[in-house]
Amino acid sequence: MKNTFIIGRQREIETLERCYKSKKSEFIAIYGRRRVGKSFLVSEVFDGKIAFSTVGTNIKDGNKNFETYRRLQLDHFYDSLILAGLDGRECQRPSCWREALLLLRKLLESVKTRRKVVFIDELPWLAGPQSAEMVAELGFFWNSWAGRQRNIVLVVCGSATSWMLDNVIHDYGGLHGRLTETIRLSPFTLAECEMYYKKNGFRLSHYEMCVAYMVFGGIPYYLDKLRNGLTLNDNIDNIFFADDQIRQEFKDVYTGLYASKERYVDIVKALGGHFYGMTQVEIATALKLKSGGTLSGLISNLIESGIIREYPRYGKSRVETVYQLKDFFSLFFLRFVEGRQVKKGAWNTLSGSAAFFTWAGESFELLCAEHLTQIQNALRLPSIDRNYCWAGKSADGNGAQIDLVLESRPARTDYICEMKFIGSKFAVSQDDESNFLNKISAFLTSKMHNRIHSIQFVLITTLGLAKGSHSSVVNSCVTLDDLFRT
Repeated sequence: MKNTFIIGRQREIETLERCYKSKKSEFIAIYGRRRVGKSFLVSEVFDGKIAFSTVGTNIKDGNKNFETYRRLQLDHFYDSLILAGLDGRECQRPSCWREALLLLRKLLESVKTRRKVVFIDELPWLAGPQSAEMVAELGFFWNSWAGRQRNIVLVVCGSATSWMLDNVIHDYGGLHGRLTETIRLSPFTLAECEMYYKKNGFRLSHYEMCVAYMVFGGIPYYLDKLRNGLTLNDNIDNIFFADDQIRQEFKDVYTGLYASKERYVDIVKALGGHFYGMTQVEIATALKLKSGGTLSGLISNLIESGIIREYPRYGKSRVETVYQLKDFFSLFFLRFVEGRQVKKGAWNTLSGSAAFFTWAGESFELLCAEHLTQIQNALRLPSIDRNYCWAGKSADGNGAQIDLVLESRPARTDYICEMKFIGSKFAVSQDDESNFLNKISAFLTSKMHNRIHSIQFVLITTLGLAKGSHSSVVNSCVTLDDLFRT
């Protein structure tokens, strides 16, 4: 199969192509953040090979008007069957999901191709608020017929991550154990973003691609909104500051992910105000919730959807699990748009301000955390056994904060990483050297340092290290160019 319009996604493409070439029926579930490109991936890989496709519609007030909601989804499903070739003169509109899926079976039995691809997009919306009927009948459709045909490729997609996990991927009913492949679609990496820019005629520097990534993340939908006739600053200004629709887009991200978006948005907003993250107890306190199973479930769903990440923080009497908002679009929106009156041209003023460099410095640290593989390759590490943040004190009582420690047992080395976002080569000042040495000293005497390990101090920065009288404190330097390598 040729996939000339798809950027990156090689692993996912290989999985879908392998399923198409299989000699048995395949049931594939794809989930991920809204706007990440799930529908595009399936449509492109199986271009011209889809026997039937349909998409659920997000209808407001579905819980209050369930029968109306169900009727509309069934009508959309039936209309899709007619468009796919079902003879409407012989088949009445279905009144329930059992009838609807029997009509799908009838359609597929009439298709004469060797492999029959069925694509159900936004399955959570199609199933609706009271989804048990749809899920049960889909399970019956697969178990009683489709799974036995040996030539069906059923692909279901959904942005509602919690629903997909609970009702499809971790289902213990009719779908239990029936999935043959599960794909969690992630945002583009920096390298994939660069491929996108080149393919679409952009001539951005790695520095500007980095800034764009810290604004939009690697979300294809937002990259498609960029215009190569405008500067990056003007593009950011047009998308975030010239159109109030951006506020609705933020809401839509979470409406698309979850049925009860308000609780998730509250967590995201709380984390947005604490860049370096919060513990579950801190989140519960901030939102006046119980730190129990319900909150744990909400946090778990946010992690699965790629909105937040969890990482260990060492240095206190016990290890703390910290949750950090990692969705760059949400971070940028909450920092510069939420709760503010913005107007066109605002970003051109903000982009050179102290607020910009504070945001960029923090966001660059997160960008590095999202590209650990590239950092590992740049340092030529055979493996990383642990990565974490650490806070403590040196022997003289000075506090020390290390945002990224990479522990490599094969190399018998702990790598202390310092991230610096700057528009030129980083020149280590005397104060910088003292600060770096304090961090090394504090970590060297901590419980986290393995006494048979050496310590390497790594600077991760945009354009590299400037040689000077204090630069020898840095053992290795990883540049922005290294983060773009595949």
